[in-house]
Amino acid sequence: MTTVLNWISGTLIILGALFALTAAIGIVRFPDTLLRMHSATKPQVIGLTLVLTGTCLRVYEDPNVWMLVMVGLFTLLTAPVIAHLIGRTAYREELHRKDLLIVNELEADLEKEQRQS
Repeated sequence: MTTVLNWISGTLIILGALFALTAAIGIVRFPDTLLRMHSATKPQVIGLTLVLTGTCLRVYEDPNVWMLVMVGLFTLLTAPVIAHLIGRTAYREELHRKDLLIVNELEADLEKEQRQS
């Protein structure tokens, strides 16, 4: 049974590392902030979750395995918030490509804020 768990654990860790690698390549290669934000959050979080799951399977008898679970949950909770804030900041500073936006819901919000100040 431990051999099967070792293989599953190794496979999950390698898949997670590949997801993290694709996220790093995306951050370097994508042209604007919104595309970089996408590659910085989605594949990176999935990769980290796979690595943590593989590590938890490997060290399942250790009482510190709950620390790995907490790291995974913290990442799952904070990554969307950080991506949202980065996206809004990039939009406000006009660091995005306008041709990529099909629906522009923030434009009305920004006009309203400018009228109030």
